[in-house]
Amino acid sequence: MDAIVKAFFDEKPNANVAKERVAFGTSGHRGRATERTFNAFHIYAITQAVVDYRVEAGYQGPLFLGFDTHALSKPAWECALQVLAANQVPVLVEKDHGYTATPLVSHAILQHNASNQALADGLIITPSHNPPEDGGIKYNPSHGGPADTEATSWIELRANAYLLRELGDVSLVSVEEALAHAQEYDFTAQYVAQLGDVVDMAAIQNANLALGVDPMGGTALPVWQAVAARYHLNLEVVNTTVDPEFAFMPPDHDGKIRMDCSSSAAMANLLNIKDRFDVAFGNDPDADRHGIVDTNGLMNPNHFLAVCIDYLITHRPEWAASLKIGKTLVSSSMIDRVVASHQRELYEVPVGFKWFVDGLHQGWLAFGGEESAGASLLTRDGKAWSTDKDGIALCLLAAEILAVTGKTPSEYYRELTQRFGEPFYKRVDTACTAEEKAAFKKLDSESVTAQALAGDAITAVLVAAPGNGASIGGIKVTTENGWFAARPSGTESLYKVYAESFKGPEHLEELIESATALLAEVLKG
Repeated sequence: MDAIVKAFFDEKPNANVAKERVAFGTSGHRGRATERTFNAFHIYAITQAVVDYRVEAGYQGPLFLGFDTHALSKPAWECALQVLAANQVPVLVEKDHGYTATPLVSHAILQHNASNQALADGLIITPSHNPPEDGGIKYNPSHGGPADTEATSWIELRANAYLLRELGDVSLVSVEEALAHAQEYDFTAQYVAQLGDVVDMAAIQNANLALGVDPMGGTALPVWQAVAARYHLNLEVVNTTVDPEFAFMPPDHDGKIRMDCSSSAAMANLLNIKDRFDVAFGNDPDADRHGIVDTNGLMNPNHFLAVCIDYLITHRPEWAASLKIGKTLVSSSMIDRVVASHQRELYEVPVGFKWFVDGLHQGWLAFGGEESAGASLLTRDGKAWSTDKDGIALCLLAAEILAVTGKTPSEYYRELTQRFGEPFYKRVDTACTAEEKAAFKKLDSESVTAQALAGDAITAVLVAAPGNGASIGGIKVTTENGWFAARPSGTESLYKVYAESFKGPEHLEELIESATALLAEVLKG
């Protein structure tokens, strides 16, 4: 890791080389120091661009600055602080300069902006669950959630202009001056004290459940320790190690070290001791994702989302019936069936949590969840809690569900399948050419001329999300018993096919075969 940190400071990106420029994806800018895709120059340029964006947006409140436990995160945090201090931006950081979970930053922004006219925003230094050598930075404006494409495009363009000018007009102070400029804020205490607003902590306490949690070497560690202490829970943190090499991690399915709490391979340490607990949890390094473990093992994220939605609709009496339920278009259709059974409105959006932000912030979206184990929800009285993914609150919701219903999350899901049928879900990656990627952008609802898919009549062909009309960057084809969606990868020469069948695993394979054949035809143009 020393060599990676050295490369972070020593390697200088060439802004004339496309892959070495600042590039914001669905979760900010990510890269590797040794490949000159995540270096000090990037952080200086991005932070100065954010300072400029704040001026354009009229933000005069503080910026909440957090970082996770990856090796490059603390150095990048210091670089960002150098720019913010030089520009006299008021900065709030965790007390004792500790690391900070993503949902705590989002919650802090919302708390400040609820009672102050001088609006606050935030920067979080994290590559999420990515391997130890990776770095990342993401920006959350005044709504507290991930910045939308308009904001990130503006910041990206401005940051790359600074890189082209070799940071000649970027303001900096020394690290010592920057640290002296920062004001401390107890993110953990503020967040933990208010958890009862969003989850029934009293019910969890009264049930005296045996709870286990693996923070996976990430920012959730101090939060879970504070939760256990404040609420006197029977909660064991099974791993308190913080190691930038994440040497304690079992390899993921492909042999790489990746702190993915939705992967049974990465969660092997917790799964090996699952029978010690009534329910157990895992979080990724910035704690914006949740992994739920009970006696039946690690829950599929799609299954847990369906359980959360059914439970919340029936156990949040203060929530108005008009509140919508959000899902991404590649999340399970079990969610559609659950929402319809309660006569609630589904809000289906493209991939990316940013599409849920406005609804959560404005209070008309009760819940937003995506298939990759990220979700957030309103408070019990229907107010904004976190407009970014909150892995900690979702883990505690699993405990609440068991405490209140007496059913583990997997038992609850089994009952849903008895009511609505059992879906079988799969994602397949398929190699594709640049021409095929370009062809995805030209698809429309008339592109598919076939009348049937895997033996069932096609009921819809979508290139825009039903919830908000935004482009899905690909296509989704539905039938009464299943669906598939396909979209090209933003970073690799492949496209991703998501498929689900309510008729069984054999039909799922048939659906994927039919989808592959259909795509081969329509992508020819």
